[in-house]
Amino acid sequence: MAVYKDNATGTWRVIYRFTNWKGERKQTQKRGFATKREAQAWEHEAMLKQGAKLDMTFASFFEVYEADKKQRVKESTWESKSHVIRTKILPYFGNRKIAEIEAKDIIAWRTGTRKGSLIRRII
Repeated sequence: MAVYKDNATGTWRVIYRFTNWKGERKQTQKRGFATKREAQAWEHEAMLKQGAKLDMTFASFFEVYEADKKQRVKESTWESKSHVIRTKILPYFGNRKIAEIEAKDIIAWRTGTRKGSLIRRII
């Protein structure tokens, strides 16, 4: 992993190397970060997603879940699920790390939602 400044554009980029599920070494990069801190944060999230660690944020987990689940269900089913997750769950849990979410947090969130019956069917 490396973070570099592109002097021509004045932005930062990340070069990320990883081993995929087949054991093949891969490299990817992301460009256009305004600050070095943003580039390093993206790099950290990418490492967590690749390693499937529990200290990734719930929003990052949703991205991994979406890539997997979206291909295996009908489009209308996915749209329904993703709408509820994006509008009801992510605003509450999105920035929290998976390892920090406890049962009491989920109960408090569920109690606080007015449409609890819809949420119960989704999760």
